[in-house]
Amino acid sequence: MPHEPGHRGEDHRAQRHVRIVADGPLPAAIRKLLGNHVEVLPWTVATAGNPLPVDGIYTYDRPRVDEGILDQLPGVKVISNNGVGVDHIDVGAATARGIPVGNTPGIPAGATADLGFALILAAARRVTEGDRFSRRPDVTVFDPGDLVGREVYGQTLGIIGLGQIGAAVARRARGFDMTVVYHNRHRRRDVEPLVEARYVSLSELLEVSDFVLLSVPLTEQTQGMIGSGALAQMKSTATLVNIARGAVVDTTALTAALQNGDIHSAALDVTEPEPLPRDHPLLTMDNVTITPHLGTASAQTRQRMNEISVENLLRGIRGEPLLFVVDCAGS
Repeated sequence: MPHEPGHRGEDHRAQRHVRIVADGPLPAAIRKLLGNHVEVLPWTVATAGNPLPVDGIYTYDRPRVDEGILDQLPGVKVISNNGVGVDHIDVGAATARGIPVGNTPGIPAGATADLGFALILAAARRVTEGDRFSRRPDVTVFDPGDLVGREVYGQTLGIIGLGQIGAAVARRARGFDMTVVYHNRHRRRDVEPLVEARYVSLSELLEVSDFVLLSVPLTEQTQGMIGSGALAQMKSTATLVNIARGAVVDTTALTAALQNGDIHSAALDVTEPEPLPRDHPLLTMDNVTITPHLGTASAQTRQRMNEISVENLLRGIRGEPLLFVVDCAGS
């Protein structure tokens, strides 16, 4: 009978004491799910090795897991990631050693799509600028001509990456009567009628979209895909929204495009590097909205991710199939 996340008290008492390596500190909610029988070792063990056997690796804040780490921990049975993206894990190296890699696909889609649309609205209607303006001690009168923004309703949204998150954003766009176009590595004919999105080339998407939203995984193919060439194809009135990974965008090229007025604005939940250096020019621009990687940061989503990732970890340690396992070919 499968074990349900959050209901393992008897199983924890019956299982032997196990050791895992995790980056941390882990939140109390995750430690509660792990239970008293799981000893959590610091990440330094992953780099320096450990004389005692280690059963699993748990990644919370995307530490790098490569062949060197795996060589230091030869007894590891499973790697469990608290999140969907696994670009920080060498899945090929793990698979070659017979170590399954678990993640939490589908769980964060709704929360991340919510944030993506919040960023669209915030950038278009200059919400963060308005907030800062309203708090200024010298502001005693609001001029109707101040902080005039751009409409979202009826505009064209271009989504690069129509996976679960991209499709969820497209569904939200329907409520704003937006025209939705998308580009994807493989055309999603099955999804198109469900979200009322039209497949176009990347070049056409960049040329026609008022808002370009990125929701692709970080791979060798997508790293730096939005550089000076792509930005030059966008409308000067367009907004770039990134809820994917920071490295999908060439930060230097984006900075120059915003400084030169090549595009209107940017709304970023992710950056490269992350966080940006405190003296980075993007942090001084009023037409840039930045959030600290909050895509999955809703209480409900984070709790479900915690439950799935811990269950994946414990199943792997027990030698059972994971709830979700990363396919090496598709990672």
